[in-house]
Amino acid sequence: MSIRGIFPIDKWDFKSKSILQDLPAADFKLLIANQTEHTYLKGEVIFREGTFPSGIFFIKSGKVKKYKVNQDGKEHIIYVANSGELIGYSSVLADNRYSDSAAALEKSIVNFIPREDFLNAVQYSEALNRRLLKTLSHEFAVMANNISLFSQKSVRERLALQLVVLREKYKTGSGSLVEINMSRDDLASLVGTARENVVRVLGEFKEKGYVTTAGRKIIVIDVKSLVSIANYR
Repeated sequence: MSIRGIFPIDKWDFKSKSILQDLPAADFKLLIANQTEHTYLKGEVIFREGTFPSGIFFIKSGKVKKYKVNQDGKEHIIYVANSGELIGYSSVLADNRYSDSAAALEKSIVNFIPREDFLNAVQYSEALNRRLLKTLSHEFAVMANNISLFSQKSVRERLALQLVVLREKYKTGSGSLVEINMSRDDLASLVGTARENVVRVLGEFKEKGYVTTAGRKIIVIDVKSLVSIANYR
């Protein structure tokens, strides 16, 4: 079922898929003139926080986690990027080092677009400029929502909300049940809590029939109840 109308998914999802969609042919050709395709296995790093960007990345297939690592070496996932999304471009535009890291959550095919080609396309294409500005503004709002989530919500509410968001990201278009294929460690990193807390609350959700599990996979059964628990307005 669609959650449109019962949950504001747009407030939790970047819109970078729209950047390249139906871009004028000449602009698109300029952008991808020297792109290269790479395959990343689960856990492989695509770029690291603090390094200077040599280009941007288009996720052709798979899923990528954007994350930060604190002084104790603990990882916190700040966003899960889906196929069709661009990552790394804000640092190139800002002429700054990467503000976070990115790694594959599963086997992913990612196209690399060199920095020079991206900047040339930005300079040439008014359409690309407008889309980037709009998307960056939206991404700022999404990250602001994430900050408020951690300051105002309990672990139970945060886990429910992230399961609702992940359900949308893992949709395949076939069937009503969605399998979220994510390790408990990654889920805990996304929720911002210890692994044992995620396991405990997930067990509660499973007992009440909101979700079921198959190994590491989480299948959302009752998304309406999770939306209610998330208590997001």
